[in-house]
Amino acid sequence: MLMQMLRAVTLSLVAGSVFAAPVDTRLQASLNRIASEARPGTLGIVVMDPATGKSIKVNDGRSYLMMSAFKAPIAAAVLARVDSGELKLDQKVHLVPADIVPGSAVPSLGKRLEAGPLDVSVEEVLRAAVTQSDNTAVDALLRLLGGGHAATAFLESKGVHGMRIDMGERELSLMLNGLKPGEQPAAGESDEAANAREKKGFQAVLASKVDSTTLDGAATFLDKLQSGALVSPSSTNMLLGMMTAQVIPNRVRAGLPAGFQLADKTGTAGTYNDRLGAWNDMGIVTAPDGRRMIVAVFLSDSPAKPKQADAWFAEIGKAVAASMQ
Repeated sequence: MLMQMLRAVTLSLVAGSVFAAPVDTRLQASLNRIASEARPGTLGIVVMDPATGKSIKVNDGRSYLMMSAFKAPIAAAVLARVDSGELKLDQKVHLVPADIVPGSAVPSLGKRLEAGPLDVSVEEVLRAAVTQSDNTAVDALLRLLGGGHAATAFLESKGVHGMRIDMGERELSLMLNGLKPGEQPAAGESDEAANAREKKGFQAVLASKVDSTTLDGAATFLDKLQSGALVSPSSTNMLLGMMTAQVIPNRVRAGLPAGFQLADKTGTAGTYNDRLGAWNDMGIVTAPDGRRMIVAVFLSDSPAKPKQADAWFAEIGKAVAASMQ
């Protein structure tokens, strides 16, 4: 009996040590320094210890354009429909070439559609959207949900506030280019007119709160996901697996030491006049011993080159991992 009690205490201590200690002042200083280097762009950062709920935030108090990072919360909303029986993972989704939305980290669902109509499963569409960041796939998921408002309503119902989804990739791309749905650039548009239109669109999207999140919204989403509070255990494992397998390795995960794992979703906006609209990454870092830390980083309206932005994100990953060791 005594040995059983000791074994139970030992297991309890091991379980209690799974999470990282509260974030420290050295990490705060490192993040402040990196954010300062990123000026005049705005680098929003949140690092949260899910065990204590304590967090470090840099450039808080505003919303950040998510871009493709919104594919993870959209996938969660779809998986909730699977859990309720409204959708099935093997249910077929009919897609036609007109559904193609340019953009994917690797040739994916949109590329396959170029050859003609496809019937693909909900699970295939989910994997294309999250793991391969396929824009055609995520817009198909939004149609299954009934629009961005349905995804936002799901998040709100789960206590994820400050994160909103308004539109898919096709409509957002039009907005970034200063166009309305169904609108095309004027015939014979001059380079000057096109430049003015694109500048107006770029500025309008950055000034809006469409498809955006606060730092708290991102941290809450990730925390609820990793704790199993958003969807069923099987759906949680599926989404975390898809995020772990996502194919863009050169942001936060580039700075993680061997043995660390990151389940994340990146997001990228285009450039205008050599300014990055958005350069994002948000995910859950897991140390070799199972400890976890939530990290979300959003770079907005920056003159930095992608290589420099990647270096900042990798440095953040390295600093977070160091705080967990």
